[in-house]
Amino acid sequence: MRIGVPREIRKGETRVALAPASIPVLRKKNHEVYVETGAGTASLMPDEEYEKAGATVMRTAQEVYEAAQTVLKVQSPGPHPGAGRHEAEMLREGTALIGFLAPFTNSEAIRILAQRRITSFSMEFIPRITRAQSMDALSAMATLAGYKAVIIAADRLPRLFPLLTTAAGTIAPATVLVLGAGVAGLQAVATAKRLGARVEAFDPRPAVKEQVESLGAVFVPMETLEDAQTAGGYAKEQSEEFLDRERDTIAARLPKCNVVVTTAQVFGKRAPLLITEDMMKLMPRGAVIVDLAAEQGGNCALTRANEWVEQHGVTLYGPTNLPATVPINASQMYSKTVVTLFEHLYKDPSKRLDFEDEITRSACLTHDGRIRNDLVRQAVDERKEIESK
Repeated sequence: MRIGVPREIRKGETRVALAPASIPVLRKKNHEVYVETGAGTASLMPDEEYEKAGATVMRTAQEVYEAAQTVLKVQSPGPHPGAGRHEAEMLREGTALIGFLAPFTNSEAIRILAQRRITSFSMEFIPRITRAQSMDALSAMATLAGYKAVIIAADRLPRLFPLLTTAAGTIAPATVLVLGAGVAGLQAVATAKRLGARVEAFDPRPAVKEQVESLGAVFVPMETLEDAQTAGGYAKEQSEEFLDRERDTIAARLPKCNVVVTTAQVFGKRAPLLITEDMMKLMPRGAVIVDLAAEQGGNCALTRANEWVEQHGVTLYGPTNLPATVPINASQMYSKTVVTLFEHLYKDPSKRLDFEDEITRSACLTHDGRIRNDLVRQAVDERKEIESK
């Protein structure tokens, strides 16, 4: 099969969908790889490395799209500034696309993909089951985000993280509170502990208590929910009454917290509001909040995506693409997950896709001229109705 890798066009995106190290894996199975020139430059992966690995480097994105039977991307397709067309329109009809497709925020791309009979697979929809762990790009990127969130907070905080005993006196450790103990949250806990902070973590799911404590952090007790996550392992949307109780529990911890990292998200929904403006007033002066849910609206009332906000003596930051700040590792990790998914989907390129398989069925958004995923189809229809008014 002919695999194409265009350069990412979204502002600030430094990752590339396929690292040179993954190309021999594909070449060994007789796949051909076409890469747009400069696709890996921002990840410090130059054209020469791709050529050495066996890929063909092409001059323009259009050439890549015309040559490819399957296109690998990081970000969802968008209007291409150089080609003057939408990337989804640059794909040849009947070809395949794999990437983070962001269907709930980019319904236009999904509509075009369906119209052009593109078979698309979204990395966000990989089910969280044991045999799909090696394809779980969302978790891989969340690991990087959790790490970087703590590093950013430590850099911004006007005090040290660790306990220090010196001739000039003893410095008490900073207290870090992590809201949400998913992949990003657990990595934030581990990183803050390695930096020497006193770490607490909060999550309504009882199953994560042991994981939090195994990392040396204190699990903040509260009423927990046995039904707090979906069968796929994602957090469920909770009632406003339950969120009120969560906010009360969090507010009680804030007066002693120097850093808060928020990671709570609900798949396909707005992120839950966990810290109100009044709650920020409870925090010590100089405290830092890093809100990893900024792209879904934020866990904090004052969060503005990709902006620093200073209010009530607290500094708040809502980054939306932290993996892009470590593009070498992010590209390597993403490349491995996307190649593993590709090999799963196309074990035998001559055969039809197996939609009886849970991974294939869950990840596929569009196929044969229609939107296969019910949630995505509903979101696209709702968006179309709003636009028509």
